[in-house]
Amino acid sequence: MNMELSRRQFMKSAGAGLAGTTIGALGFGDVETAYAASIRPFKLSGTTETRNTCTYCAVGCGIIMYSKGNLAKGEKADIIHVEGDVDHPTNRGTLCPKGAALLETIHAETRLKYPMLRKPGSDKFERVSWDVALDRIARLMKDDRDKNLVVKNNDGVTVNRWLTTGFLAASATSNETAWLTWKVIRSTGMLAFDNQARV
Repeated sequence: MNMELSRRQFMKSAGAGLAGTTIGALGFGDVETAYAASIRPFKLSGTTETRNTCTYCAVGCGIIMYSKGNLAKGEKADIIHVEGDVDHPTNRGTLCPKGAALLETIHAETRLKYPMLRKPGSDKFERVSWDVALDRIARLMKDDRDKNLVVKNNDGVTVNRWLTTGFLAASATSNETAWLTWKVIRSTGMLAFDNQARV
């Protein structure tokens, strides 16, 4: 059967096709959603899902990390995928460019993974245990507070101010952790206290 197509019919068909693909590309079609849904079960099969908070700014977006490897069987668990948590009230599954690149941060060779100490006069950092790091911090803080605590001001009023040390807190913590941190730091008399969220 020989069917002739006029120039007018060709332009109508081409225009309709262009409009249809444009609408789909703008997200009005379900093709992309269906395609992603069909791949997802295979991509993340056999993984362990762990919810966490993004390590960047003070927004505190929720993330889901997927890892392969069974620790119970002695296998090393390796994070293979990170995405926004759709159930998290802050970001509803979205991530900014830095949050979307968290997988690269996790696997970066230059990422700090352990407490490091540079001894006085040394030109390099050495790895130390958490016990050594925390004991050293506590000792230095106590010595500085004992030496520099201002108990009374010039008018004889008790102020208990500690002005020579400051504290920078995490900004993506829960309200309860932030409140507890604030109470502990303020109870020492420390005035220089800040974090990215300004709480």
